[in-house]
Amino acid sequence: MDHSNDMNTEEPTAPFDGRVALVTGAGTGIGRATARALAGLGARVVAVGRRPGPLDETAAGHPMIEPFPADITAEGAAEDIVRHAVEAHGRLDVLVNNAAIVRAAPLGDSTRELSAPLLATNLLAPVLLTRAALGPLEENGGGVVVNVSTSIGQRGWAGNSVYAATKSALDTLTRSWAVELAPRGVRVVAVAPGAIETPIGEHQGLTPEQRAKVRAWQLAHTPLGRIGRPEEVAWAITQLASPEAAFVTGVVLPVDGGAVVG
Repeated sequence: MDHSNDMNTEEPTAPFDGRVALVTGAGTGIGRATARALAGLGARVVAVGRRPGPLDETAAGHPMIEPFPADITAEGAAEDIVRHAVEAHGRLDVLVNNAAIVRAAPLGDSTRELSAPLLATNLLAPVLLTRAALGPLEENGGGVVVNVSTSIGQRGWAGNSVYAATKSALDTLTRSWAVELAPRGVRVVAVAPGAIETPIGEHQGLTPEQRAKVRAWQLAHTPLGRIGRPEEVAWAITQLASPEAAFVTGVVLPVDGGAVVG
């Protein structure tokens, strides 16, 4: 007797099928890799960044990614971004607070003009975006916030203290929000990348010689002896945001080749 019709022949469902994700800083590096990874796993992704060109490159060949140029530090931007995601796609399930800037300086040079943009982009914007996203994240159950901090923020970082402080504060927000939002069914997690191959050094205005010096220092302090790839951080983000991680919240996961423990 032929029992072939009794077998389940349905295609396996991708973990993010039917879900909508919003990723900031999606024009390059970790944000781009994360947007593509989530889309590859079935999510519709709203890719947010300041520059339309890089966002279009992120979305090229990825029909599940929608570029949405926006300055996350602008007045009312958080509400506008979340409103667009919900109106365009009907829901919001995952918020990835990835966008950040670096302005390295010793304490003696850390003026208000230098420090204010770091606080606005790296700390205040995630606060306002997460607040704006709370309703939609709670509405469908199982909403997730993923903050992207830095593993180096868990140690002293001479010459880059304000940047490190903003990322350490993001770790604290992750733990605090995890407790606060658990009764509302919203999980909050974070990844803490180490040395990753991204354009952040170029965006910082470092010369090739300065970037080489930074890379040499990073390699010397990374036990695995290499620079990480954005896709490796994106993998960690998708794992933590996945429905299979439904019992994981408040964790800050280093993705740093052992830099924190080395």
